[in-house]
Amino acid sequence: MFLNNVLSYFQNLLNPIYEKSLLLKNIDTLIFFCILGVIISSTFAPSDYIGYFGIFAIILTIIKLLFKKGEAFELSSSEKFLLLYFIIVIISVAGSSLFYLSLKGFFKTLTYLGFYVSLVHYLKDNTNKIKYIFFAITLCVSFESIIAFLQNFASVDEISGWQDTSRLNPEEVMTRVYGTLKPYNPNLFGGYMLATIPAFITLDKKLAIPLAIFASIALVLTGCRGAYIGYFVEVMILALVVYKFLEPKLKKLFAMFVGFCFLAVSSIVVSISALRARIFSIFAMRSDSSNSFRFNVYHSCIDMFKDNFLLGIGVGNQNFREIYGLYMKTGFDALSAYNIYLEIAVESGIFALLSFVGFLFCIIKKALKNLSNKYVLASLISIAGILIHGFVDTVFFRPQIQFLFWIMIAVIRSLDDRK
Repeated sequence: MFLNNVLSYFQNLLNPIYEKSLLLKNIDTLIFFCILGVIISSTFAPSDYIGYFGIFAIILTIIKLLFKKGEAFELSSSEKFLLLYFIIVIISVAGSSLFYLSLKGFFKTLTYLGFYVSLVHYLKDNTNKIKYIFFAITLCVSFESIIAFLQNFASVDEISGWQDTSRLNPEEVMTRVYGTLKPYNPNLFGGYMLATIPAFITLDKKLAIPLAIFASIALVLTGCRGAYIGYFVEVMILALVVYKFLEPKLKKLFAMFVGFCFLAVSSIVVSISALRARIFSIFAMRSDSSNSFRFNVYHSCIDMFKDNFLLGIGVGNQNFREIYGLYMKTGFDALSAYNIYLEIAVESGIFALLSFVGFLFCIIKKALKNLSNKYVLASLISIAGILIHGFVDTVFFRPQIQFLFWIMIAVIRSLDDRK
């Protein structure tokens, strides 16, 4: 591999410096703190500051590759799809009619993918640190759950129109919590909770169960309907995996328990008017203004895709918004496509979408072969929830969720090599 030959040249040249430097010999510790920095800062910091920790991790990884002898890149079969996706994105950006706006979006994409590469390279020799990464995630989601309950009891006001109340009675209007994530938005918070709750699987059962229930209630309080759907899928995946590994004599009992829980939860939903109205609005189609807004955005984005199906318009929300203005229905301005798959297709074209989906397919396939590992299981469920939520929202592209997504992908990739 040409890149590894280049690295080998620099390593021979710079390794004497590495051998004499205490800082360079502890560079893995610095990378680890950057990873924790990404996780912790996601709960309170603006997007740029979260990204700085990711960039620091990338820079430190590059330094490690240049100075430490024997370091090299290893490209897995799944990552060939990711590399193809990245190449297509570069071509898309180069051909964008709004090149400079698209270039800004490209640097964000480069940061996320660079962080993933850095994390994979770090975990290659530090799989023992995965438990600390997940522990940090559980601490953060537990903290956010407490904040969510406090906001609910305080009946926080909406910062913007987060739900259609025109057809609701006052008692059916839900207080939607948004945690401390910035910008304050219950859909972002719902997506974050969806991505982090599976981390509780990695804890001791006596601690994991009450904390997971507490966090699950916090997710419900977000009023994020896409997160509700994603969480239902997450719970079903967990139930199926548990069922798979149970002894035959316990499977029937477990199925009855799951059925009882479903009925109990359904009864609670029906008895709480605000929650009932929020969930039933999912099926209201165009009678709900939020649903109708999304349908209009989807229609406009499909037209955008038809006109730019090969290489897209270029990545980035600013680039998207400028070109979306040429296609939008009057009064239905949007910052994104409200569907991550449609967003990728619009921004980078059909082949980028196929490459990205191919990468996801390979990663999920790896995870399904290693479900007995609790970290792989937690990562798979988190990814599934994020991807399901992504059908109706694009908070996926926010750093609070995007970085978590790549952390989960990197864990599956790293532990696949250690089976």
